[in-house]
Amino acid sequence: MACAMTCPGLAIFLLRAEGDRGYITLPYEFLPTPVVGQQVTALNREGRPLGEGKVMRILPPKRNDGTALVTIEVPEKWLLEARAIKVGE
Repeated sequence: MACAMTCPGLAIFLLRAEGDRGYITLPYEFLPTPVVGQQVTALNREGRPLGEGKVMRILPPKRNDGTALVTIEVPEKWLLEARAIKVGE
């Protein structure tokens, strides 16, 4: 996961499928950082909402100016579509 934390352009995503669930680990550079268990909106590459996802894990940045990694759980059918999250409203 170290490569995803340092990649310029936030271009690396880690994907994992388990049954009908998908897990996407994506770089997240906004504040506030979501918390484990929080419901977020999964967004596609165009920024359009796909639906609700759940934050499963947070890897904080190693430096103050670094990138956090957020793992979300979504329906497996969104695994190749979801590329960002929206926190709160």
